[in-house]
Amino acid sequence: MPTLRQFEYLVAVADHGHFGKAAQAASASQPTLSHQLRTLEQRLGVTLVERRTHGAELTPVGREIATRVRQVLVDVKDIRQLAERASDSLAGILRFGVSPTLGPYLMPPVIAGLHRTRPDLRFYMREGIPDLQAMELTKGSIDMLLGPLPIEGDNLQIEPLFREPLILLAPPDHPLASRENLTLSDLAGLPVLSLDRRHHLHRDVVHQCQQHDMNLLHDYEGTSLDSVRQMVASGLGLAILPALYVRSELSRGGDVALLDVEGWSATRSIGAAWRTNAGFASEYAAIAEKIADEARVLMST
Repeated sequence: MPTLRQFEYLVAVADHGHFGKAAQAASASQPTLSHQLRTLEQRLGVTLVERRTHGAELTPVGREIATRVRQVLVDVKDIRQLAERASDSLAGILRFGVSPTLGPYLMPPVIAGLHRTRPDLRFYMREGIPDLQAMELTKGSIDMLLGPLPIEGDNLQIEPLFREPLILLAPPDHPLASRENLTLSDLAGLPVLSLDRRHHLHRDVVHQCQQHDMNLLHDYEGTSLDSVRQMVASGLGLAILPALYVRSELSRGGDVALLDVEGWSATRSIGAAWRTNAGFASEYAAIAEKIADEARVLMST
């Protein structure tokens, strides 16, 4: 019968399209990976991989088998965690995915607190685009995910945690920066910057621009929250940025002005997710609750 290790090699080739890169990802030598895949093909009686000079590509049946194998590997991982849970609490390395618009400004105190109470638990932090990380969570590449809602994926437990205010920023010399008693009507027609459209925050900014007749600048999308803020500071436009970022990076003053607009109530929803059948689902829920508690403390200070 095929082995789990052979299945892991097949998935690695499917992910990387190259024997060398697949072997590196699977912590194996290239000859070992290639030999085991040929053995797998012999045992199944089908060709799974088309071998090329500069890469490798799965055959149609190879792709179908790899898709099913992914779920098998995830199920095996969850079974192992369930078995570990029967004898001990969550320990070791937790592979944790988080949005770059949130993680650096929320997770440090969370991890510090968890380390004090769970010294055997360590976090491998991976920042990334939320939609892509949801796919990684489904595939078993990460164990838990924190990011803006919605989080979508098969067989995921998704828990809303808190709502984070979105703050209006302007260049320090902008006419609105020195005005008092600002209203929503003052925002009409103003240019607004945002992250690129792969980020959930971009969608939130689009919604606010549509709601308040502001002009989203599609030609000037930032690659990070810092880059957006710097473009604001240069006078290119306004920005709508998360409150935890503003608290972390601008609490002692900065190169932009915060606008206090009467009636402005924009927020975004933040949630956590893990696989429904994960062996440590209750532990993940406890970590999610800790994250929500810390967020509420930070946003109240």
